[in-house]
Amino acid sequence: MIKIGIIGPTWIETRIKQCIKRFPNFNPIFKTSNNIYDAITFTNELGDSCDVLLYSGYIPYYISKKARVHTVPAHYIPVKGASLYRAFYRLQKRLHSIKTVSIDTLERADFKTLNQDLDENINSVHYQEKVTLAETEKIVEFHKSNFQNQRVDCALTGLKVVSDRLNELSVPNEWILPTDGDIIVTLERALLATEKRKKLESQIVFGIIYIANFESLKKEAINEQTIQRLNLEIQNIILDFIDLLEGHLTSLGGNEYMFITTRGTFERVTQGYKYFPLFDNKKQNKIKMSAGVGFGVTASEAGSHARMALLQANEYGEGNCFIVKEDRAVIGPIENDIPLTYPLTITDENIIKRAEKSSVSPFYIKKVISLLQRKNTNTFTAHELAATLGITPRSANRLIVNWLDAKLIEVTGLEKVQKRGRPRQVYALKK
Repeated sequence: MIKIGIIGPTWIETRIKQCIKRFPNFNPIFKTSNNIYDAITFTNELGDSCDVLLYSGYIPYYISKKARVHTVPAHYIPVKGASLYRAFYRLQKRLHSIKTVSIDTLERADFKTLNQDLDENINSVHYQEKVTLAETEKIVEFHKSNFQNQRVDCALTGLKVVSDRLNELSVPNEWILPTDGDIIVTLERALLATEKRKKLESQIVFGIIYIANFESLKKEAINEQTIQRLNLEIQNIILDFIDLLEGHLTSLGGNEYMFITTRGTFERVTQGYKYFPLFDNKKQNKIKMSAGVGFGVTASEAGSHARMALLQANEYGEGNCFIVKEDRAVIGPIENDIPLTYPLTITDENIIKRAEKSSVSPFYIKKVISLLQRKNTNTFTAHELAATLGITPRSANRLIVNWLDAKLIEVTGLEKVQKRGRPRQVYALKK
């Protein structure tokens, strides 16, 4: 895991927690305070215990510069691009007509790009000096003076304290807040910047592709030539995928193929474990595949983990890929926007005891806990349970009855999602 120290105000913690779920390699350590000067203290506390640091904005990043260890990469979330467009859109909704706007934090080039992208012709008056907290009153005066003298219609600011003061003075303004997209892009840059990450980029990755219905397709073949064509069709589909991975493919005989690539390439092609191009191939038709991918410190370990991952994928159902990492953590299915992450080996005594009470695999319970953590809630429905465990709704309902009898879960309410039909019961794990 890559330790990332996250420094900023308390309001941003929830948003970053939601975004960082897309990055299973990150182990976040949050240091938050509404006193911006605490950023210096937090930077000193984290020292070199983190692989990378992430600041909520430029000012906490800048004031902490001297406190940082030079060998630890540091990044901040910029307030430009999507965040600027969103703030400008909100101003337009409120004021309808904007001819000129006063701006701090951003450069002229940023606003020029906005005009070009949105086909606007808005003039801008920029605060020329360096934006710092010590200059707060000067920045407020800059915006107020421009507005009261009718040089501008409104203001855009990157500082909450300035926005709050302008609201008190009745100066129309918007605080430029980073969007989730800005946060995700910064996290991606932070991920690529770490030394540990560079080592992971070149790590060997093993994958096993399993043709689930190979034997039934062979039985449908009318002669040996048809079987050979089937083999060629499967190989060509997989080879197209291997070309994307810049990898090496080996047939394991019959219904299994093994590929080798590097972790960096695999993560780029799968867009950070969110997309698996092999299952998006329209040529597949009736060929049903699943895949397991293994990471490891050695080639032998990666190969063993690939086999374990394939077992997880087959248990979940065809058309899915799972990953087992070097620490034996499972990620999958990777087609999900935010895949589940859970350990392959359960050592939590509480989970094992719960599983024994209900005669259910502890992995099922761990998967449910992972689901709840991903949703940031303590409740789930039978439908969500079925999707998470890769089982039918009927099987999920049987599990729920079993868990209710074992007092592992409890009914907490009803969820009405359609005009017709019975409402769904909502369940929660008992503590």
